[in-house]
Amino acid sequence: MSRLIATCYVSLLPLLASVSAQAIEFRSVGASPVIMYDAPSQKGGKLYVAPRGMPVEVVFTSGAWSKVRDMSGDLSWIESKDLITRRNLIVRVANARIYETADAASPLVFTADKSVVLEMAEPATSGWVKVKHRDGQLGYVKVNEVWGL
Repeated sequence: MSRLIATCYVSLLPLLASVSAQAIEFRSVGASPVIMYDAPSQKGGKLYVAPRGMPVEVVFTSGAWSKVRDMSGDLSWIESKDLITRRNLIVRVANARIYETADAASPLVFTADKSVVLEMAEPATSGWVKVKHRDGQLGYVKVNEVWGL
């Protein structure tokens, strides 16, 4: 019995390694709002219109289409050409506080309401991420207050 378990474990190692090695890929909707579909075709059902800059998690890509997850966890399809590599984040709390440095004791630069899109200026470190508002203001927000990382 233990030999059977060991054989199964060894057989599954490559599969487990490939699953854990896959990085989460985030993209953003491009310069124009786009229609999100329930299938990878323009003949599919139209679910909603995604605003420009909205971050999405790419789950699967098939040809010219990408299956994506949005902040609420809903899955939909988008034409891959409508996605850009720029990393945007979306505020997930009622009033995100953006500070001058990665420290809540530093001066407050601005606040952002829920669903505001911010550009990721630098990768996240130590629970903070540097963001840029569309008006040019830069600052740090706690990673648990935004989605798209």
